[in-house]
Parts: sequence; structure tokens; C-alpha cells
Amino acid sequence: MGLGNQTSVSEFHLRGLSQWPEHQHLFFGLFLCMYLVTMAGNVLIFLAIISEARLHTPMYFFLACLSVADIGLSSSIVLKMLHNLHTQLHSISYTGCLAQLYFLFSFGDMDNFLLSVMAYDRYMAICQPLHYTTVMSPQLCVLLVSVCWVITNLHALLHTLLMAKLSFCVGGEISHFFCDISPLLKVSCSPTRLNELIVFFVGGPVLAIPFLYTLVSYIYIVSTILRMPSLGGGRRKAFSTCGSHLSVVCVFYSTLFSVYLSPPSTFPIKDIVASVVYTAVTPMLNPFLYSLRNQDMKMALRSLLRGKIFAS
Repeated sequence: MGLGNQTSVSEFHLRGLSQWPEHQHLFFGLFLCMYLVTMAGNVLIFLAIISEARLHTPMYFFLACLSVADIGLSSSIVLKMLHNLHTQLHSISYTGCLAQLYFLFSFGDMDNFLLSVMAYDRYMAICQPLHYTTVMSPQLCVLLVSVCWVITNLHALLHTLLMAKLSFCVGGEISHFFCDISPLLKVSCSPTRLNELIVFFVGGPVLAIPFLYTLVSYIYIVSTILRMPSLGGGRRKAFSTCGSHLSVVCVFYSTLFSVYLSPPSTFPIKDIVASVVYTAVTPMLNPFLYSLRNQDMKMALRSLLRGKIFAS
């Protein structure tokens, strides 16, 4: 993009999901319902886990952290989108845009790392059951989550600070419904070579390494399960334990790769749809995927809703 109209901008214009005014109220109602379901589902999962002693295990500790990350990811994107849909003013301030970019990377990366940590937990439980209790200690669980949190925040801060050093063209329209890195780089009037290199050499490994670790973990897990005797229900129980996590992994990475591994020269409609799934649909589905087939979670949620947990 040319350098002719380059200055400090106070706000950006977001293209949004649709240019047709009659679609705005429909989208507002749809995403409001999705956000409320997301909040209710993840808050209930979190409260059920911290309130029920039987769920004080590594698997559910990581799931509680995932619920917090999903709440943060959905809130950082969907709340601003709901405001824009309601007011039909598709704008976001410069500071708000950078903040949204930071939280997008922070909570999105946290989801990515937590899914990898949960895969490690399932690997230890199924492939190394005799060492599970000693290895997956509370101290290690807290350490793993803390390390993930530090890495994700440093990664988010790196991209945000590099983006803040760029100049942007006045009147530039971001071809998206939120501030993501690729659409933002397209409206920059400054050279973006450094940002693109950081995306490739830092962002690539941050996305790929947890995914590859999750993939390898499940190769070992499936191999171990298939060697189990079919009698006694051990194989079925093991598959049931991993099924919910594997479903979340498939949905999360399929949409994430569709967005961030697309050609840098284009940002098509299919990527916007994938972004909706990644930022709004997946955080909404996670509580259902983890609770529908989990008897312990069902019982904890039932007790929570009946008020038995907090009864004195």
C-alpha cells in the first residue's frame, strides 16, 4: 500500500460480517445467544470443577483453565462485535484494536497450549498409568499452566508491540469483524516485513509445536488403547475418556489452520467463517463436548444447579 496518506489513526473501520443493514439485527440476536450460552456453559463447568471434590484431578484442573481461556477469547471478540452490530457503527479505536489483538493471541494461544497439556495428561493416564499419580502432581499441573500462561502472554505482547510500531493509512478498512494480524498488516502504510517474519518464525512454532505434540500423544494413546483387551470395557472406557478432548482438538485446529495457514495475499469469506467458528462457536461447544459424555461432570453440574454443593 502506498505511503501517501500515512499518519497516526485514532480508529479503524471494520468491514464486519455483512454490509446489509437488515442482516445486522439477525446477527446481533444470533451472536448474543451464542455468547450467553458460552458464558453460562463455561462458568458452570468452572464452578462445578472447583466445587466438587471428586473433580479435583489434573484433567479437570486443565479443563477449568480451558473454560477461563474460552471465556476470555469469546469476550475479547464477541462483545465488541455485538456492540458494533447493535449500533451499526463498525469502528474500533486504535487502542481498542491493539488490546483486542493482544487478548486474541493471549487467550487463543492459551487454548492451543492447554489442549496440548491435556493431551499429555491423557497420555500419562492411559500409556503410563503406574506413574500417573506421581508424575501428574498438583505442583506440576500448576507449573505447566503457569509456563503456558507466560509463553502465550509474551507471544501476544510481541505481536502487539510490533504492530504498535507501524503507521496505518487513514480511512483504511479492516477486512474482518475484529482486529486480527493479517487484516491489520494489509492496512499498514509502513513496511511489514519484520512483522511477517515474526509471524512465520515465532507464531508458526507457537501454533505448530503444541499441535504436533498433541498429534504424537494421540498416536501413542490410540496405539495403547488398541492393544488393550476388548473384554472388561477397558478399551471402551479409554476411548470415552479421550473422545471429548479429541473432538475439541479436531474442531479447534481445523478452524485455526483454515485462518492462519491461508495464503497471505488473500483473506476470503471462508476464513471469516472459520474465524467465527474459532472465536465464537468453539468456546460455546467446549462445555457441551466435555460434559455430555462425562458422568462425573454431569453429576457435578446436576448438584451445582440444585444447590446441593453449597448447602451447609
